Amino acid sequence: MKPARSLIPIGTATLLPETARRVRHLEDQFMVYLAKWGYQEIILPTFEYLDVLSVGLPPEILEKCYKFADWTSGRMLVLRPDATAQIARMVAMGLGGDVLPMRCSYRTTVFRYELEHRGRDREVFQVGIELVGNDTPQGDAEIVTILAGLFQQVGLPGWKISLGHVGFFKALLARSGLSAIGRKQAELAAVHKDLPRLEEILTTERLPRGIVRNILQVPERCGHQEVLEWGKGIAGNDAQLLKPLHRLEQVFQQLELTGVQQHVLLDLGEFRGFDYYDGVVFDVFTSALGTEIGGGGRYNHLVGRFGRDLPAIGFGLDLDRVFSALERSGQVGNNGIPPVLLLASGHQAKEAFSLAQALRAAGINVIEERVKRTPKASLTWATQEARRRGLSQVILCEPKKGVSASVLLLKFFESSLKPKQTRVALQDLPQHLQTEKHDNF
Repeated sequence: MKPARSLIPIGTATLLPETARRVRHLEDQFMVYLAKWGYQEIILPTFEYLDVLSVGLPPEILEKCYKFADWTSGRMLVLRPDATAQIARMVAMGLGGDVLPMRCSYRTTVFRYELEHRGRDREVFQVGIELVGNDTPQGDAEIVTILAGLFQQVGLPGWKISLGHVGFFKALLARSGLSAIGRKQAELAAVHKDLPRLEEILTTERLPRGIVRNILQVPERCGHQEVLEWGKGIAGNDAQLLKPLHRLEQVFQQLELTGVQQHVLLDLGEFRGFDYYDGVVFDVFTSALGTEIGGGGRYNHLVGRFGRDLPAIGFGLDLDRVFSALERSGQVGNNGIPPVLLLASGHQAKEAFSLAQALRAAGINVIEERVKRTPKASLTWATQEARRRGLSQVILCEPKKGVSASVLLLKFFESSLKPKQTRVALQDLPQHLQTEKHDNF
């Protein structure tokens, strides 16, 4: 018997209204915060010419691209596999203007083929920023500080930033006498923290024991200032090893000034997976999730591959993973203002519509429906509908003798079967809905 065919492609997701609203709210929180730092949003094309974008794509990403032919030109197109390469291409073409440094933000989706058993998404929602035209420790620290600010903004629990510099490990491998193939294999092992594989590579090429010992210790060196001191001891007078350590120390000192240092762990084995990183790099982890939720680093030579030499640094966050971490830790509730159900009889349709429009203008989401019931029956039906739909507030446009320009506001709580009823004047209703706190379903 043949297995049933999946109706949804593996590695993709459908977000239903409640989840979609919460994810969008999280996304909006991030974008508003990034704008406060001067990062302006850009919108990138969903697909590009493969021969153009491939100049800036690492081999491991090229292998995972979704490719298809352009019916008009016959050239191969590729679904967006990486936002950073796209922005590098954009900057090199001069589309970002001549004013440097340039600060841009984005929220987009990247598409990469992943094997089914690896459990990774093939469609990844990302939020990120790029700082182009700035090559200073202060610029590095700004990026890391912004990243920390995003997590503080949304209440992400138990997060840490692992901060390193690819130059140290690369220089150590170059000094060791490894062959070019051996160095590349060792770098890949370091990316995955695969110490047995790394040891196998080093011993196969018969390096001296002291060199092997030092290289194997690098991926395990994680901490604070003591990590830098250990690295300096290994470096001796070697300028190629001291230079990345000095830059890392400068960035770490800047992070102390911004109050972020306590959330940062120095990791000399931090390598990231893309070959365009050539300086400071970092990954982000949280206690609520067993994998990284984002990361980034400096890529001073990537823009140059497209024809314009400019230094740059940035990061990208996996929005789904951030959301999952918040949800698991109970930090994601009904973010924003949930919909309010407005019920009115047919002869009140005009007044009800005007009220709904006024509430929408005040930033409140309103669902309008007409009822053909007595006031008592409407109250019963409203209670049933609120429970069924998971709504916490209902407005009944039922006039009351002696009280003009008012509505009956029903608030529903998990702890009570009956709603709380409040007669509210129309002019006070928007403020009442926005400020009143209520339990989530």
